[in-house]
Amino acid sequence: MKTFQSINPNTGQVLQDYTAETPEQIETKLARAAETQRTWAGQSFAERGDLFRQLAATLRVQQADLADLITAEMGKIKAEAMAEVEKCAGQCDYYAEQAERLLHPDIIPTDAQKSLVVYEPVGVVLAIMPWNFPLWQVFRYAVPALMAGNVTLLKHAPNVFGCALAIEQAYRTAGFPEGVFQAIVADTDAVANLLADDRVGMVTLTGSERAGASVAALAGQHIKKSVLELGGSDALIVLADADLDRAAQAAVQSRMMNAGQVCIAAKRFLVESSVKAAFTEKVKTLVEHLKQGDPTEPDTKLGPLARIDLAETLERQVQTAVQEGATLLVGGTRHDCHFAPTLLDNVTPDSVVFREETFGPVAVITEVADEAEAIRLANQSRYGLSAAIWTHDVARAERLSHQLEAGSVFVNAVVRSDSRLPIGGVKKSGYGRELSEAGIKDFCQSKTIYIG
Repeated sequence: MKTFQSINPNTGQVLQDYTAETPEQIETKLARAAETQRTWAGQSFAERGDLFRQLAATLRVQQADLADLITAEMGKIKAEAMAEVEKCAGQCDYYAEQAERLLHPDIIPTDAQKSLVVYEPVGVVLAIMPWNFPLWQVFRYAVPALMAGNVTLLKHAPNVFGCALAIEQAYRTAGFPEGVFQAIVADTDAVANLLADDRVGMVTLTGSERAGASVAALAGQHIKKSVLELGGSDALIVLADADLDRAAQAAVQSRMMNAGQVCIAAKRFLVESSVKAAFTEKVKTLVEHLKQGDPTEPDTKLGPLARIDLAETLERQVQTAVQEGATLLVGGTRHDCHFAPTLLDNVTPDSVVFREETFGPVAVITEVADEAEAIRLANQSRYGLSAAIWTHDVARAERLSHQLEAGSVFVNAVVRSDSRLPIGGVKKSGYGRELSEAGIKDFCQSKTIYIG
């Protein structure tokens, strides 16, 4: 029987061994989910909302313990881990209050006595989630999906199976029926079998482009709905009239949060020529002063990467970029899973760190002549998750926002997820949306009712 290990990336200590569940055990969970969904969907929004309010309270009581688990399993600094747990609680509160309004039937004027569109659950949602936000990524999809009347099976990343089981236990503690939220300890082989089963209504995945393509193909083969949030290589455009101090602070915050392991992080800084030297110096100073180290220490700003293979991949990307002509201004070194905060200058569009997603604390600066070149290079990526524009001219920024090939554009702000706004990508960054009205409706089937 296959086993998995959860390893503390800061210390190398093995935290826990997990044995893969058998097909029979997974079948038991799927059968329980399908049976529970029928009664769960029959509950009112108010009844489901009360349980999610209780779940929010449970998360807040367990906040410190859950944050410690996140830090131990994937290396997130303690302050960020605490904030992640609170964000999950806020997600519960938001949908408990807003789900019924967001899914209210649409009355459509036609020649019928009455015609309307209603939004109904798809049934069992299979979710394949990543390790970088081991609680938030789960709560981001699960809360709206469950408030809509679905139930879910979670296949989490193997290095954070402890977080997956802790989430399942939190649901139980809050009083949810046992089959509403279940984690499965399994390899990717289990995904194909689950997607082939008629009891699974849809699949959602947050992860790599390669994983998304595989899951989308399986979902298509079995005519299953899918929502995918995949990789990103977000551009941060700094125009000549930008507030350079604010832009530099935001750029470093966006790129270095969670040790750079964020899909919507600003990864490519595209800076107008006239301010490029000044902006680069400001960013360099900020990066140089980031304290890297033990993620449990309160003054640490940058912890380790979640796994050694991730750190090794990032190291190869940086070394290749330098060989290709990029200038290494700060960092570039690795010690086990710890990768020093790194700044690369003079990065050209054909560089590996411009073309590929870099999942770690590596920022790259590319000079642009004007806004037209900035937009062209920002769009010169197979990804299209999000982007940011920094300028004093808000009207100009709004005009340029429409030209960017991205699921979201933030002006004079750090790109972030918010329960009130949809998040998702275009191009190779995936399709479908999570959060807000668009997000909850992507976990529903729309039905037209026409009364003649």
